[in-house]
Amino acid sequence: MLTDEMIKLIRDHSAGMVASINDDGTPSVSPKATFVVLDSSSIAFGNIRSPGTLANIRKRPAVEVCFIDVVLRKAVRVTGSAAIHMKAEADARLLAAFEATWSAYLAHMSAFVKIDIRDAELILSPAYDLGFSQEDLQRTNLEKLNAL
Repeated sequence: MLTDEMIKLIRDHSAGMVASINDDGTPSVSPKATFVVLDSSSIAFGNIRSPGTLANIRKRPAVEVCFIDVVLRKAVRVTGSAAIHMKAEADARLLAAFEATWSAYLAHMSAFVKIDIRDAELILSPAYDLGFSQEDLQRTNLEKLNAL
């Protein structure tokens, strides 16, 4: 599901906006900054302080996650099914992924949320359709960020 370009974007911009579903059917979006790519068909985030997201996932595991590179104006949208794995019971592969990437935060994580990907999409800004190159957007957007 995930292409090499998508995996790079997620690894470079590991804060994802997780959309889950509230009891009343409305969407709930919450940022999670501890994502790891497990393989081309699964990603996971470490739970530090996500009581609402975890409560929603326990009842309704359908989620969508969006990662964005604001400089290149590209995003990856991932749709899938989430499952909560308590840290004390996590398998070695899942634990190793977080130890390798987020070891400084591991003591604060109580669980891992693994998302089995059903669909993944690379989303490009309409600026690409207008003829702007990745280099054009990178230069322009870095100039804007540096001016802040």
